[in-house]
Amino acid sequence: MGQVNVVIDTNVLISALMSKQGASYKLLMSLADNKFIPNVSVPLFLEYESVTKRDGVITALNFKEIDSILDYILSNSRVRKVFYLWRPYLKDPKDDLVLELAVESQSEYIITFNKKDFKGSEKFGIRAVTPQEFMKERGI
Repeated sequence: MGQVNVVIDTNVLISALMSKQGASYKLLMSLADNKFIPNVSVPLFLEYESVTKRDGVITALNFKEIDSILDYILSNSRVRKVFYLWRPYLKDPKDDLVLELAVESQSEYIITFNKKDFKGSEKFGIRAVTPQEFMKERGI
């Protein structure tokens, strides 16, 4: 199986940083295996940073540790520029920025815990899946 383009929703990143037990953490740790290509945009990366550093969200890590993890994610991702916007397409504008990135990067998957929030992404050939579903399907 070749590499596939994906976009990782912020809720998956938060879950990975809150617990080393779940599929989100395993997904993050598998970035270096190059079995998939995460794509980020400046707006999505800023959201990653904003949410991970929000007071009380990630209590087990300090900002320096969070910065190191975000640097790791960035170093294993492709940074994309989104030149077009069709907002609003989804119910939440923050979800639109994820979908727009997925379309621009020709991603096959949006990895999220909120699959229902991406209803309609299939019209672009993009499937919303949980980390566990993605890893099972891709043999990770």
